[in-house]
Formats: sequence, C-alpha cells, structure tokens
Amino acid sequence: MTTVLRRVLFVIVIVTTWEIISKSGIFPTFMWPPLFIPNTPDGPTVFGTLFSGLVSGQILTATGVTLGRMLLGFLIAIVLGLTLGYLISRYKWVDDTLGFFVTALQSIPSIVWFPLAIVWFGLGFASILFIITIGATWTMTVNSSTGFKNVPPIYLNAARTMAHQGVHLFRTVILPASLPHIISGLRVAWAFAWRAVMAAELLGGSGGLGYLLNMGRSIQSMDLVLAIMIIIAVIGTIMDNQVFLRMERSISRKWGMAHHETNNVSIRQYTITRLSRLRF
Repeated sequence: MTTVLRRVLFVIVIVTTWEIISKSGIFPTFMWPPLFIPNTPDGPTVFGTLFSGLVSGQILTATGVTLGRMLLGFLIAIVLGLTLGYLISRYKWVDDTLGFFVTALQSIPSIVWFPLAIVWFGLGFASILFIITIGATWTMTVNSSTGFKNVPPIYLNAARTMAHQGVHLFRTVILPASLPHIISGLRVAWAFAWRAVMAAELLGGSGGLGYLLNMGRSIQSMDLVLAIMIIIAVIGTIMDNQVFLRMERSISRKWGMAHHETNNVSIRQYTITRLSRLRF
C-alpha cells in the first residue's frame, strides 16, 4: 500500500467518523457541525461555509492579509537572524553574551510577548508584526549561527589562499556551506511564525484568518472556525512539504550533503568536490 493511498484512506476514516458523530446527536450541531452533509435541509456544513467564504472573497481577503503580515515579519526575522547568527559565530564575546541570551529567549513562546507588544505598539498591525518577528528570529539566529560555526576550516583556508576575504568570502564560501542549517532554520522559523500570527490575530487583529476565527467563536459558528482551521492547515502543509522540504532536498543534492553523511566520504574527497562547486 502506497503512502498516498494510506493517507487518503486515513482521511476518509476521519471524515466518516466525524459525520457519524455529528449526526448521532451526541453534540449540538453548532458544537460539532457536519463536514459535507447537513443535518437539516438548510443546515450549515464546514465545507459549505468554506466554499461560500471563498466565493464571496471573505476568506481569500483574510488569507491575503495574514500572508502579507506573515511574509513581512518573516523577512525581517530572516535578516535579523542571519545578522545575529553571523555575529555570534564570528565573535566569541558575542557568543558568550548574546548567544546565551538568544537561547533563553528561544524558550519563550512568542505569544507571551503580546502584552508588551500592545503597550509598546498599540493594538494593530505593528504589534502583530512584532509577534511574528519575535516568533521566527530566535530560531533563525540559533540555526544560522550553528551553520556558520560548522563551516569546515579547510574551506576557509582554501578560499583565503586564493585571496578571498570579507563579503566575497562570506558569499562564496561561508553562506553556501551553511545553507543546510539555514534552510532547516527557515522551515522551523516559518512554523513558529505561522503559529504566532494566528495567535496574535486571534487576540487582537483586525482582518486576517485569526480575526475570522475569533469572529466564528463569538457568533458560535464552529463551521466557520473549522473552515478557517482547514485553510490554516493547508497553507502550513504546502509551505512545509512543498517549499521548505523541497529546498532542503535541493540543497542536499546540489552540495552532496546526503552522500557525504550517509556514505562517510573522506573529508579530503568531500572538500575537493565541495570547493570545485564554489564560484570564487
């Protein structure tokens, strides 16, 4: 049985079980709405609400608002994370001070910053952007600093013998050698930021998917809540499996990382192959 078939069968089992529970009368319809088949002729269904929201543009507009906030905050987090990560890897005193501090900050859930964000920026776009950025920055910093620290010295020595220094050295040697760690950091940071934007919009956002979630809760429309949850899950899955996972695999194939790790190629042979692919 293939993986795809297993997943399809699993989804069918979940949907069937959900519909049976919805129609059993164990829970009121507003608490456990049906997915496809309404309990009454004019009753709501989750996918009916989802379709109506897409056709009317309400869900598409909210999705655009959320993704716009998300992309801006994520880009800021990438810049901050790469900058801080490089400083931590480059200077020991920064690692001993800021590096320790970043590790501590990474353990704090981003939504915990929300009360401070409201005080500092007010209730609106700026506070949500702050929460998104905080949610992704520390993970990006830790992963990028790890990648920069683990650049094999032989790469750096070989590049320096060719008189490559400064920005050129970073662009042609340090950054490419760190890409596996950086891509992994992007993947995890996106997941953290995606959760952060939902929580921030749910608590204090105007517009966005989180706002629709809160609206569905306030009017006891669980079909709307579940419809938005489906959109959130679909976007998260696409980003994780179709974007970042593909990027990781592409980097591994390009630089031969998987071959190096699984077959224990000698450092000398691997370095020669690796350096031959760098464009000085």
